[in-house]
Amino acid sequence: MSALNEPGLVGDMAWIWLAKAAGAVAGSAVSLAYMLPKGKQEAAIRFAVGIICGLVFGGAAGVKIAEQLAIDGDLGKAELMLMGSAAASLAAWSALGIFNRFTERMKTTALPDFISEKQKEIRDEG
Repeated sequence: MSALNEPGLVGDMAWIWLAKAAGAVAGSAVSLAYMLPKGKQEAAIRFAVGIICGLVFGGAAGVKIAEQLAIDGDLGKAELMLMGSAAASLAAWSALGIFNRFTERMKTTALPDFISEKQKEIRDEG
């Protein structure tokens, strides 16, 4: 029998928060490896935001994922939190990182001319 499973040593809430934290850290680490940051400051910000998103949205994300996969009855609370925190953390900076890269590219490329010369003439006459 493991000493960590004894009821008086560590309660259920402690295990749930530990699972949330572990999932958030894992999701943040994967997101940093998946889309490499440009510098130390960006890496620190992305890591912190990933952990915060994992802790805040981990529970809801875990429950939703388990419902969608029809495995909600098979997993314990800590497993749901671990899965949800990792997914929320990874999704936070994967989505925002992609959006950031897209906007950086848009800054350097010229936008196409949406209004043709004929349309400008019609607009100016009216």
